[in-house]
Amino acid sequence: MFRGKNYKESAKLFDKQTVYDPQEAFDLVCKTSKAKFDETVELHVKLGVDGRHADQQVRGAIVLPHGTGKSRTVLVFCKPEREEEAKAAGADYVGGQDMVQKIQTENWFDFDVVIATPDMMGMVGRLGKVLGPKGLMPSPKAGTVTPNLTQAINEVKAGKIEYRLDKTNIIHCPIGKVSFGPEKLQENYEALIGAIVKAKPAAAKGQYIRSCVTASTMGPGIKVNAQKSV
Repeated sequence: MFRGKNYKESAKLFDKQTVYDPQEAFDLVCKTSKAKFDETVELHVKLGVDGRHADQQVRGAIVLPHGTGKSRTVLVFCKPEREEEAKAAGADYVGGQDMVQKIQTENWFDFDVVIATPDMMGMVGRLGKVLGPKGLMPSPKAGTVTPNLTQAINEVKAGKIEYRLDKTNIIHCPIGKVSFGPEKLQENYEALIGAIVKAKPAAAKGQYIRSCVTASTMGPGIKVNAQKSV
């Protein structure tokens, strides 16, 4: 795999085999970020569960203490009488059947988060095949199917992220930008890890957090000692 000059320079700053304490790991993430833009910092957590079983699913949402550093576009499905409320709370797009049609006919996906009131789920359910694979389907577990639109929109705008297992039982989440600096990144990381630990399924056996890696958009992966935080 071809690696650029910046990546190779960054890789010299740390040992790939070492598992670093969180404080050191986020210090290194900031030092190894060489891109000309403000890189996003991600966390990748491999869990000792089997997500194919319903009783071992790990999914939820959390508002990060310092947000993600990224403004997120929100689409809200609600009845006409609640549209003004949603717009006042900061929703970028609001509607019902018109939005369903726009997604179905125009293949429109100019949004990052979908929030729906429970009475709209019959309609939104028709979009399951297109929203599901993109991780955009609203769900009560993530707090995106709720009668409390204002709170849900405010949380998303404040930096709420959803965490869920992929097919290989890994959770991938953004936890901020390099410009946040090591301290804020560590605080966001600790909030996310804490939520993942709390969400441990009763059916999970053996070591729960198998590995934890953090990396900036263009930077190398740095192993984090997640046991230091739990």
